[in-house]
Amino acid sequence: MGFLYLAVLLATLGCMLLLDRRFRLFFWRDAVSASVVTAAGLAFFLLWDVAGIAGGIFFRGEAAIATGIVLAPELPLEEPVFLLFLVVCTMVVYTGSVRILARMRHGRRTEEAS
Repeated sequence: MGFLYLAVLLATLGCMLLLDRRFRLFFWRDAVSASVVTAAGLAFFLLWDVAGIAGGIFFRGEAAIATGIVLAPELPLEEPVFLLFLVVCTMVVYTGSVRILARMRHGRRTEEAS
């Protein structure tokens, strides 16, 4: 049961990537830009976590569903995977929302022209 959280994180990340592929929202729209944004977002949040750990704000909790593997003091293996999921999920939701809003605006213009 020690890998359950990591497995769920990887599965949900996979689901986000499947949505991305289906609707060509982020990586399947522009892989280079998406990779840069993802790397920058992941680096930002990892630095944020390191600063929180150094400041004594963030602590690693004990959970039976976690692997127990730590990459650094108070930084479990699951944390960067979660942050990767967070960045990808945010960008898929953002790009999907932009597309929906653009279609709604386009629909209004079409109706007004009639």
